[in-house]
Amino acid sequence: MKKNRIVLVDGCRTPFLKSGTDYMDLMSYELGQFAIKGLLDKTGLDPRHTDAVVMGTVISNLRTSNVAREAALTAGIPNTTPCHTVTMACISANRAIADGVYALMAQHAQVVIAGGVDTASDTPIGFTKAMRNKLFKAQKLRGTMDMLKFASTLRPTDFIPDKPAIAEYSTNRTMGQDCEILAAKYGVSRQEQDEFAVRSHQLAGKAAENGNLTNEIAPVAIPPSFLPIAKDNGIRPDTTYEGIAKLSPAFDRQFGTLTAANSSFLTDGAAAVLLTTEEKALELGLTPKAVIVDFTFTGQDLEEELLLGPAYATAKLLGKTKYKPDDIDVFEFHEAFAGQILANLKCLASDEFAQQKLGLKKAIGHIPMDKFNLWGGSLSIGHPFGATGARLLTTAANRLIQENGKRALIAACAAGAHGHAMLIERYQPA
Repeated sequence: MKKNRIVLVDGCRTPFLKSGTDYMDLMSYELGQFAIKGLLDKTGLDPRHTDAVVMGTVISNLRTSNVAREAALTAGIPNTTPCHTVTMACISANRAIADGVYALMAQHAQVVIAGGVDTASDTPIGFTKAMRNKLFKAQKLRGTMDMLKFASTLRPTDFIPDKPAIAEYSTNRTMGQDCEILAAKYGVSRQEQDEFAVRSHQLAGKAAENGNLTNEIAPVAIPPSFLPIAKDNGIRPDTTYEGIAKLSPAFDRQFGTLTAANSSFLTDGAAAVLLTTEEKALELGLTPKAVIVDFTFTGQDLEEELLLGPAYATAKLLGKTKYKPDDIDVFEFHEAFAGQILANLKCLASDEFAQQKLGLKKAIGHIPMDKFNLWGGSLSIGHPFGATGARLLTTAANRLIQENGKRALIAACAAGAHGHAMLIERYQPA
């Protein structure tokens, strides 16, 4: 009996909410706490068995820079359990999960909670570098005269907030601008993008209605009302092509094809998964849902391939494991933009891309849409940057069980021109 397999026991998440709504007054660690506590309640795990907590995040708060620690402690994890936080843009939770797997493989831990959290509603807004320099030097001021001299150097423009932008530091382009370039390069039309966005919302609406998404959610109760928040608030099941086709482009006003409807929205939320070895799971009386088979991370050209991570990572992982798309029963890809998803799918089906970019003779193959993101995706459910990877893993495992499948493939893109793919199998006792 193979008892050293790394298994996913289960996963859960908070409801994913549009930024600026019901999570407006919460800090990231509080959302992380809800996800971890929900996972403990769902699995029945005694917190004392947790050997490590790893969380991913993108929008870091200086007061809780190691958000994994604060989230774990407030969720009831003992203070003897080490916790650390990782960041890798939109695949931060994937990176956290990978770190957890490595710890289990190295026998540095037997039970790991991994996931991620982000709340765009709590984005730190600072001052310009010039003003920060002045404030830093002001720490050395002594006495009233020093204070008056300092005050005389201040100008009204010093107090203008330095608003953060969702832009690539190396290229100074927003991700939406990069996706416009990608969609144009690979011939992804506005109509195709809108149709995919409609599909995402309608599938998510059905999954919410039939309980598939509800089963992944740990309801959140926020003081002072403590009224439970139990569902995502970005899903629009009544979305129609005719309705969103009227929207104006969001990033390239003149020639663009990306709109608010076919792009993911700023989201607050957290997600967590429970990882362990098969042997430990059975010892604790836990029934795993999936086995972690393999995974990979990739890096691409920032100028032209920022959002092509899924194509590169999927190709690399399938090549490594010797599987083909037809061998996969469930696909869960992160939907940053409809244009990004469709460009990646076209690349995977392209002989030219395979030959020029992957060094292969033939395309990886077509991804069957009847296996692809059948419970909606980031376009409809939402995308808390640091949490989406844990949602993808949870959904993929649950879909394998629901659809009686054997293998699932998860893939995602991220800022920095990174990609990730993971292969899992439905758990069957060895």
